[in-house]
Amino acid sequence: MSERSRIITSNQPGPHQDLARRVDRALTHPLRKPLAEHTRQAFAAAEAWRTARADMPLILDAGCGVGLSTRRLAEAYPDGAVIGVDRSADRLSRDHGELPDNALLVRADLVDFWRLALATGWRPVRHYLLYPNPYPKAAHLKMRWQGHPVFPAILALGGRLELRSNWRLYVEEFSLAIEQATGVAAPVEAYDPDGDFLTHFERKYHLSGQPLWRLAAELPHRPELFPVA
Repeated sequence: MSERSRIITSNQPGPHQDLARRVDRALTHPLRKPLAEHTRQAFAAAEAWRTARADMPLILDAGCGVGLSTRRLAEAYPDGAVIGVDRSADRLSRDHGELPDNALLVRADLVDFWRLALATGWRPVRHYLLYPNPYPKAAHLKMRWQGHPVFPAILALGGRLELRSNWRLYVEEFSLAIEQATGVAAPVEAYDPDGDFLTHFERKYHLSGQPLWRLAAELPHRPELFPVA
C-alpha cells in the first residue's frame, strides 16, 4: 500500500542563526513557568507507577502520540519500565491493543513533566523523541525543542537520548544544541527502519519515500544543567 505525506519545507537555508543564543539563554536563565496542576497530578501517578518498578530500567517515550511507540518499546525491552507521555487525550485514547504490563501512558504537558522528572531524580536509561515537533518556519525556532527554554532539562535527565525526524535540519540543529550544552557529539545519520516502524509517522514517511534522520547521544545525568529553584 502506497503512502503519501507532505515534505517539510522551510524558509531556513541552514541551522537557525539564533540557535546558539537561545541555547545559551536556556542554560543561563532556567525556565520558571508555574507547573500546571493537571501535570503535577499526572506526574504523581507516573512516579507511583515507576517507584513500584524501581528495579526496572526507566525508558521515557516523550511525545508518544497514540502510544504505538510506547507499546513497541515495551515489547523490545521487556525488562524496562516504559512511560509514554503526550498532551492529547484524544491521541492517547485510541485503541491500539492492550498495553503491556511494563508500559504506562500518561497525559501531561511535556515541558512540565520533564521538569518534574528532573526534580524528582529520574534517570532514564533511554529517552526517545520520535517525530514530529518540527515548526519549520524560522520565526518558530523557540517552539522546537532545541530552541525551547526547557531544552537543558531534556539533556539533564541523561541516558541514551534518541531523536528521529523526517526533517534533516531539525536533527542537525538538535545535534548542534546538544554539543553546545554538553560537549557531547551527536552525529546525524540517515535512518532506514527496514520495516520495523516505531510510530505511524515513521511508517508513513518511509513508505512515501521520504528520507528519515536520527541522532543518538549518551548523556550523563547532569541536573546542574537545569537547576531547580
